[in-house]
Amino acid sequence: MSRRAGILEFAVLGLLRESPMHGYELRKRLNTSLGVFRAFSYGTLYPCLKTLVARGWLAEESAAAPGEPATLSGRRAKIVYRLTADGKEHFEELLSQTGPDAYEDEHFAARFAFFGQTSRDVRMRVLEGRRSRLEERLEKMRASLSRTRERLDDYTLELQRHGMESVEREVRWLNELIESERVGRDLRTSRPGDAERQKGAPGDLPRPGSDSRPDSPGTPT
Repeated sequence: MSRRAGILEFAVLGLLRESPMHGYELRKRLNTSLGVFRAFSYGTLYPCLKTLVARGWLAEESAAAPGEPATLSGRRAKIVYRLTADGKEHFEELLSQTGPDAYEDEHFAARFAFFGQTSRDVRMRVLEGRRSRLEERLEKMRASLSRTRERLDDYTLELQRHGMESVEREVRWLNELIESERVGRDLRTSRPGDAERQKGAPGDLPRPGSDSRPDSPGTPT
């Protein structure tokens, strides 16, 4: 299974843990709540759903009301997907994992989106692992820039600097999150203006690298 397929399965299980949904609603939530899935199709989602059903982690149910026929005016009733007990157990096992995959760009974005369902000690390990990974990346970027600075034109040099600044911003953001976790602060009240930003677009996870401080990470430039 590819890494991206694994991330999609994780996200689907996490969303269905909140409530049962049909395919259209799932795709909408993945598009709007998880930036890593802003551009993907039903051709990607439905094979994933079928796989999870076959593994016993999801169950399919008709959306028709009790007593109503499964079809109406020749149209098939929508299928609602529900997390099974085995699926919930599997998702909780995935949530508890803190290995290197949890620190990678796309996987970390999906993991962060479900931090509300994750224990504090696991959140701390994932955040600290992500910070360590980015600090290593930043050190390599600085070394590379130092070696090649004289050979780069102005625009390439500016692009390199922009990439470094994006990583530096995320490291500062991770430092704030880690400190909030350590002292037990609510993220919505830990920094001035956060509550107001969250009112504007609940559940939307901006990408890091933008000028505004992100509520969720993504892939640094």
